[in-house]
Amino acid sequence: MTENEALLEIEEIRQHLEGVSFVAHRDSTQVLPTVQERFGAEAALHWLEHARDLFFHDREAGKAFIRNTEQAIAACDCLDWVEQAAEFLRWRGSYKALEAFMPQVGEVYAELGPEGERTWFELGIRWLDRHLDSGTSYFRTPWRDLAGGKGAAGMEELLAPAEKLFQERRVALGSYVTGAMRVRDLVGPEGLDQWARRGADILQASRQRGEAYFRLESAESVGLLLEAVPGYRVREHARLLQMLQAAWFGRAHPFAESEWIPGEGRPLADTDGEAIFLPAVFPSRDEALLAVFHVAGHLELGTYQRDAIDALFAEAGMAHPPLEDDQRVTWRPLYAAYGDELFRFQLLFDLCEDLRVDAALDRIIPGHLRRLKALAERNGEPEGAAAAYWRLARASVRGALGEAELDERLRPLLEPGATLLDAFRIANRLYEEETGLPTPDLAARDEAYLPGRGPNASRPVYPRSRGEEDQDPSASDDLEESRGEEAANQEEQEGGETQEDPDWSMPPEETGGSGGRIGAGINTATAVSGKRRQRRADQVGVGYPEWDYRDRDYKPDWAWIQEKGLAEVDPAAAAEMLTAHGDTLTRLKRALQMQKPQRPAPLRRQLDGEELDVEAAMDFVTEKRAGNAPEPYVYQHRARVERDTAVLLLADLSTSIMAPCESGEGRVVDRLRAGMLLFAEALDTLGDPFALAGFASKYRDSVSYYPIKEFGQALDAEVRGTIAGINGRLATRMGAAIRHASGRFAGVNAERRLLLILSDGRPADYDDGGDPRYLHEDTRMAVKEAVDRGIHPFCLTLDPSGSDYLPAIFGPGHYLVLDRVDELPQRLPEVYLRLRAG
Repeated sequence: MTENEALLEIEEIRQHLEGVSFVAHRDSTQVLPTVQERFGAEAALHWLEHARDLFFHDREAGKAFIRNTEQAIAACDCLDWVEQAAEFLRWRGSYKALEAFMPQVGEVYAELGPEGERTWFELGIRWLDRHLDSGTSYFRTPWRDLAGGKGAAGMEELLAPAEKLFQERRVALGSYVTGAMRVRDLVGPEGLDQWARRGADILQASRQRGEAYFRLESAESVGLLLEAVPGYRVREHARLLQMLQAAWFGRAHPFAESEWIPGEGRPLADTDGEAIFLPAVFPSRDEALLAVFHVAGHLELGTYQRDAIDALFAEAGMAHPPLEDDQRVTWRPLYAAYGDELFRFQLLFDLCEDLRVDAALDRIIPGHLRRLKALAERNGEPEGAAAAYWRLARASVRGALGEAELDERLRPLLEPGATLLDAFRIANRLYEEETGLPTPDLAARDEAYLPGRGPNASRPVYPRSRGEEDQDPSASDDLEESRGEEAANQEEQEGGETQEDPDWSMPPEETGGSGGRIGAGINTATAVSGKRRQRRADQVGVGYPEWDYRDRDYKPDWAWIQEKGLAEVDPAAAAEMLTAHGDTLTRLKRALQMQKPQRPAPLRRQLDGEELDVEAAMDFVTEKRAGNAPEPYVYQHRARVERDTAVLLLADLSTSIMAPCESGEGRVVDRLRAGMLLFAEALDTLGDPFALAGFASKYRDSVSYYPIKEFGQALDAEVRGTIAGINGRLATRMGAAIRHASGRFAGVNAERRLLLILSDGRPADYDDGGDPRYLHEDTRMAVKEAVDRGIHPFCLTLDPSGSDYLPAIFGPGHYLVLDRVDELPQRLPEVYLRLRAG
């Protein structure tokens, strides 16, 4: 075709478009000269033909093609992408995919070259062939995120598990890709494959649950991801961190796990004014220590003290701090007064208050500021808007150390008498004077903090009354710089070498306690002095009294039970467990046949009954014909056999069941699931009425009771799957759970009623004030109340120290300490059979 012929056809198409669509004619007329100048008239004709076809196929597709042409031409030295765009004509409704393809094609070509761009395009087309929405999701995903820094190979690596999932389970790419990118970036391709296989199993059990897993919206998916993420695991070192708190502050604030998910910004610590919320994993041990000390410092040094918060809001012109229904103060209205520059002020305010607290901590913990500066410099400066605030914060620390000139506006914050109000006033001055600072977005705000620091009011707080924190912890004479023997032992376990580190210099303090920490149920140091303010009960659910041994009386409606269903159901895992423990189950069933009630011999020659006694009837007829008058004892009946034992298995589902087994193979929860499942199968074979439930708690007004199987309910696939999906959570308020479970026996027709409690630690909760005896005594009274109702409680524990406290709670002979958790699946049904026989 000659150039003139091409130009003539171009004009014909333009006239056609003008008659059909003003927009198509206008946009193509603007772009056409660029195509023609770069590639010639024939190529321009080819481009215009495709533009016309796409516009007629779908108006939005045509507009997207035309309007992104100049951007594509600027990056590409060919028009291969024109033919690629024409491929979208194969599907009706593909304009959304084309709208996402066109803005990226030039950038992909420029970065990956023609081969890489072709691979990127072909992968997307294959997904459009499989599933239109999946192909659209593919092209809408930024190509750099798909590649993960590995180019086209990274895309193929990411999508390989997705292709298998679609073929076998029809999982749409949109459900998979967002979570998969985060998993791959955190744990690599091998971890991604393992994560995808696990998701496929879950999906087989429940499509809704499986898709939530792939979107990283389920606790199970996040839990598996947390297990794979490298770093310093807080739960494994909670005891050490609590001991160090107790050493430096004379008390240990309880820990709780934050909602942080890997891949969603930095892991930061914060507080609600009572507990310290920590992410599951910190990047390093040093950052974890800094975070715990820093948040504890805010709690001890008045940041959340009620009169300080009152003064702060009065200064801001608010008569009274706004309270939520749960009596927590929220600082949102305080920051909202700064409008679009909210984050700019918040960072300056936090910088000032952090400097005040960290300077005071440096007087308590020698070397605190120096460690903060060293870790900040080792981690490096963030990029973008966060960098300016990060540099200000580092400069303030260096100034406090005397290594650089300190901004005179900040100097009052180093004084021992500095307050939260001083920090607020200085922050407002900086806000007015430092107008050149950029206004960050939410992500940049979190990156602007030094290691261990974070937003000081990221969640509503319970105000602390004076007396809940020391007046001047930095002036305490009790905190001597001496290393305790227990800390030295812990140091050897953690690092393997002696470290010259002031944080390891632990005064000899008494740190016994029980509650309010990650992994309740495992002995952990907690508060050693003072009496914690109790949370106000929301009074949701069923209220139960709680025994207070100090007052020798019940607190009416003190603990509140909420019944909840366990969301995780995994029938496939249940089937695998039954297969894995098949030999054990076979042995149990043989033993069960020995205890099964035998059909009794009939009672013959009765005046009435369910059946005719043939022999007696014949005798009766013979006697009658002989002229005698026999009594009509011609029936027989079999005595009805009542089921003589009913049992409810109540399992402690606190966080500690997620700990690894001592054998190193699997976790405690794996043995608990198997034990409960074999127990259920055994009782189902035996025919005894039984129920299954779990419990966990977080404060007295939030005790969760999880019915798994009720009396009279069939042991079906859903019940088995629920057992297989059990996970750990929160703490162990056992007394309330026992009282609630005892009520489940109402209406059960059985001579003996057995409440079998399966636990792995002592009764404890976040608000027990660090007094282990408090919930021990309440549990003892709950056991006594159950006995008075004709219920026989028996505790099977995995806690090696169970013999120290269980005799006082359950009584001698009413508990069993299981030495090895690996024996639980076999021993749990056996224990019941012995109790039943006795």
